[in-house]
Amino acid sequence: MASPSTSTAVADQHARATFTVAAWLAALLVCTAVSAGAQVPPCQGPGAPTTTQTQCLTAIPIPGIQLKSFDISFVNPDRAEYYLADRASKGVDIIDTRHLQFKRTAGLDKPFKGIVLNTAGTAVNNAASGPAGVVSHGRWLYAGDGNSTVHVIDLDAPSASATKQILSTGGILRVDEMALTSDGTLLLVANNADEPSFVTLFSANGDEDSSNVSVMLKTTIDSTILPTGFGLGIEQPAWDPKTKRFYTSIPIIANNPEGCNYGQPGSGPDHAIPCSGGLLVTDPDAPNAIEGAYDPVTNTGVIKLNACGPNGATVGPHDNLLLGCTPGNLPGSTTTLVINATTHNYAQVGGITGSDEVWFNKGDGRYYTGSNNAIKSAGSALGRGSVLGVIDGTSVLIETIPQSSGSHSVAADSERDLIFIPQVYTSAPTAVPLGDQNFTAGAGKPTVGQLICGTPNGCIAVYTGPHAED
Repeated sequence: MASPSTSTAVADQHARATFTVAAWLAALLVCTAVSAGAQVPPCQGPGAPTTTQTQCLTAIPIPGIQLKSFDISFVNPDRAEYYLADRASKGVDIIDTRHLQFKRTAGLDKPFKGIVLNTAGTAVNNAASGPAGVVSHGRWLYAGDGNSTVHVIDLDAPSASATKQILSTGGILRVDEMALTSDGTLLLVANNADEPSFVTLFSANGDEDSSNVSVMLKTTIDSTILPTGFGLGIEQPAWDPKTKRFYTSIPIIANNPEGCNYGQPGSGPDHAIPCSGGLLVTDPDAPNAIEGAYDPVTNTGVIKLNACGPNGATVGPHDNLLLGCTPGNLPGSTTTLVINATTHNYAQVGGITGSDEVWFNKGDGRYYTGSNNAIKSAGSALGRGSVLGVIDGTSVLIETIPQSSGSHSVAADSERDLIFIPQVYTSAPTAVPLGDQNFTAGAGKPTVGQLICGTPNGCIAVYTGPHAED
């Protein structure tokens, strides 16, 4: 199904504003009746409410494949391009954010590892699959693979020779999330699944026409803070141009609070409360091979967080960082954390949790969270609590919008106020890889992602922020 033009999509958005409950139910019945491969109009169902400020605009399919497994996404607004680490295609899918259509898949000249299953063949081994993290500056796209390598892709080069370098971080498993400095000359990437986990600082290409990326330093965290042997990791970095530091979320650290249990037998006293996470502060001009507790003099080291086990991290207004807290790291947690990069004062955002990637859109001044592990609301008929979270610049939750159960990735185009959320394909509960399980009315009925996409194959859902029409 061809993606509608921007003008047609905006007209569709206005039409949906008068879409009645009866009409929605009719669409649901139609979708239920058609075969699994049939297509219906996109932006239907619970994922396209008419009462929210954030509206579903259209859905963009990836030609020739089902979105069976993907990871992080990124937008380069200067190029009007959205990038998705797509394991099913073994490359990075590129969406034209100006015309809202698929352009191509980058990196296929030297394909990534793709979908790697666990030893039993029962689920995706995320730690060995790729691509994973992605980030872009100018003509350069950087993407992590499941074998501890970073692919450097020239977006202006012919597809057959676009991958200019593949560099190892020295680990075994995937290079996960990553961040660039504002000028694109320094790159920090996280090996979240290696033991011990670590970050690597690279000299990157900036605005150069040729690629000359090189490793500068590998950094681990003191084992008294991040004990080894328990599978503890490091997650999403973010660059703060004001403090000129990288801030990397750490899901779980020891002794936060003192004597806490970080989730494995023998890691703390019996019945101890679970441990919160931390935030690693890295000075790229004076990096350390081993980072310890936070040092206010150098503004480096690990900050202890309050009631947050974070995956994602993004820099917003007033030098604040929003962290994607999740009960998967801190059992029982129900909030998201915003912390100031300078003062470390913080605020808890109620009503949203379970996030992986998070993104601040300076175009509309709002944070967006890929909260696929959000807690399901009491009384909800849906199969999962997976949502897109929308938080304003004052750290107040505005709304949540249901998504596919695999929608843990989110990115926004600040120039066009468009928010992109990939929807995983719909599958049976026993499928490998497992697809969308956010069924609208029980197993075998349409899923939230299927109704958003208009097809069970998955898609990139496009939402508009409140200023898009202006």
